[in-house]
Amino acid sequence: MKAWQFTGTGNPLELNEVAEPTAGPGEVVVDVKASGVCHSDVATLDDEGWMALFQQGLPRTMGHESAGVVSQVGEGMEHWQVGDRVGLAPMMSDGTALGYGPWDGGFGPKLRATDDNLVKLPDAVPFDLGAMATDAGLTAYHAIMTLGGAKPGMKIGVIGLGGLGYIGARVAALAGAEVYGAEINPATRELAGEIGLAGVAESITEFADKGLELVVDYAGFGTTTAQGVEALAKFGTFVQVGMGKLEAPLDTYQLITKQLTIKGSNSGTKEDLEGLYELMASGELTPPINHITHAEIPEAIDKLRAGGVIGRYVAIYEA
Repeated sequence: MKAWQFTGTGNPLELNEVAEPTAGPGEVVVDVKASGVCHSDVATLDDEGWMALFQQGLPRTMGHESAGVVSQVGEGMEHWQVGDRVGLAPMMSDGTALGYGPWDGGFGPKLRATDDNLVKLPDAVPFDLGAMATDAGLTAYHAIMTLGGAKPGMKIGVIGLGGLGYIGARVAALAGAEVYGAEINPATRELAGEIGLAGVAESITEFADKGLELVVDYAGFGTTTAQGVEALAKFGTFVQVGMGKLEAPLDTYQLITKQLTIKGSNSGTKEDLEGLYELMASGELTPPINHITHAEIPEAIDKLRAGGVIGRYVAIYEA
């Protein structure tokens, strides 16, 4: 089978012939039906700092947000059946992830997975949304709901309204929070109404007078971190999700005098994904998606690198 593989920093993805996986003990094989393309895929290709995640060697098939159908069941996994529709939470219990370390990801037509990953995909949720939810959705939900504690009436700032930020802001709005968004792309700011935002601007600092109790940064470009800290009210919480840059300036005066709490958020739990699938099945959460083919994954990465993309790129695989 053909898979798009990472071979090292600065190199484009390579379309290589790879062996089809088989399910060992505690594993299943999933036929991938949809796989999303993420900004962290861009960062992995461009930033040498990500090489630390590939200690088991290269090449590695990338793709960490996928959904599909179980096609093979290994020993000890009889609670799953061939034909089960599943979403794949990317993180493993040992801290590695699909598409990184020893695990190939969804930029190929089949992959191995374990109970760490597998979540039942409701029939009402199509594979494209199911794939988006596993990273963009899961990460967004975990940061704003589980770590951020979004609740009715809470005043929340969301930085970046792309794939993750759209979902995080929408989930918080559905939970009854008063949500303000920051987005540099004017076209994306036009989605404020469908998200349910109380206000939108180019910088979250425009809402520093709103008494923001929580700010979640889904962009992570350094300056966005500084702006988020500046915009928070006293005793507020800042959650960093985006990894557009791997370092950021920090105004320690703001941190100390406002007695702020800063948290880092990385992916989420299977329980988060189940909650997200419930929202998607209800029809209340339908983020924008750009459908592509498996062959167009590198082109989608180039477009993300250039910026200005609205919605998530999701590769749809032929049956």
